[in-house]
Amino acid sequence: MSNEFIPYGSQWIDKHDIEAVVETLKSDYLTTGPKIKEFENKFADYVDAKYAVAVANGTAALHAAAYVAGIKKGDEVVTTPLTFAATANSVLYQNATPVFADINPKTYNIDPESIKEKITNKTKAIIPVHYTGQPCEMDEIKEIAARNDLIIIEDGAHAVGATYKDQKIGSIGDLTTFSFHPVKNMTTGEGGMITTDSKELYNKLMKFRTHGITKDESEYLNSSDGPWYHEQQELGYNYRITDIQAALGITQLEKLDKFLARRIEIVNRYNNEFKDIEGLIIPEQLENTNSAWHIYVLQLKLEKLTADRKEIFNALREKNLGVNVHYIPVYFHPYYQSLGYQKGICPKVEKLYERIITIPLYPKMNDQQVDEVIKRIKSIINKYQK
Repeated sequence: MSNEFIPYGSQWIDKHDIEAVVETLKSDYLTTGPKIKEFENKFADYVDAKYAVAVANGTAALHAAAYVAGIKKGDEVVTTPLTFAATANSVLYQNATPVFADINPKTYNIDPESIKEKITNKTKAIIPVHYTGQPCEMDEIKEIAARNDLIIIEDGAHAVGATYKDQKIGSIGDLTTFSFHPVKNMTTGEGGMITTDSKELYNKLMKFRTHGITKDESEYLNSSDGPWYHEQQELGYNYRITDIQAALGITQLEKLDKFLARRIEIVNRYNNEFKDIEGLIIPEQLENTNSAWHIYVLQLKLEKLTADRKEIFNALREKNLGVNVHYIPVYFHPYYQSLGYQKGICPKVEKLYERIITIPLYPKMNDQQVDEVIKRIKSIINKYQK
């Protein structure tokens, strides 16, 4: 155990999941069959949304949401740079401009005050990211959106199962996107979901994920040639998910609350063990929220340590901990710099980036592994403590 490699995240697939996938493999449908609709209905019920649309991955979900929100060339969309590049990329896919707002240094989420400063007459939408699974300050964001007639697309890739003031993430903004990549809180291998309460947005999403094609007679623009007839009415994409993935999604969703409970147990251990260490800052939770705890991010108090983040990161890796960093600020990437974004635009994000390390957290971890993570981190931090 002392030499075991412990990754920062991992899926949990059991016999029930495997049986569900095998059953689908033996069925008449591998894709575009009944499992997709079943998954969508169950997911919508879970997050208290009227509609859910399953797609190929979390990036497809973001792109689809940006498309149906009507984001287009000339528009600006305010979001956070402390996210995976896909969040901002979805704006670029629509030939619009991502505008980066700074974070609240306590919660690490987008700061409503910074959003206000970034709004112009070109702003079309806000994409708050529930970073680590902790909900953003949605009341304030909704107020800003209402005052400026903006669409809210929540990036809930980390936040399935999270709640904000007793509301599930997935039922608050105009659209919410989710990811089911294997390191996320539940998995379909690859896969994503968009939830909404708008029938109009739902219909647009359904068309967009299938090449912009409809087979609904009531929507036809031309007269039908016969039972085989369908129409491509827009330029959509093939963003469909498969029945195989949906079958896995259904069984994973059934275990999601159990997964979340285990994540919280591990988080409580970490918080208790790390809260009094001078060189560390544990994650702070926003009042009246429950994080989905997708990742656990430790912030290094560099003024109390004799090494920088890189040295400590490497030392933890040498201890066989699969630590990671979430995330390199989006506008640090060469592609974004080629578009004219420069360092310095979000100083709080940049300061935080130099200090954060993501440590292992996933429900399949046993107590011995949790003990090992704590022991190895303490040994490294103690080594570098001033």
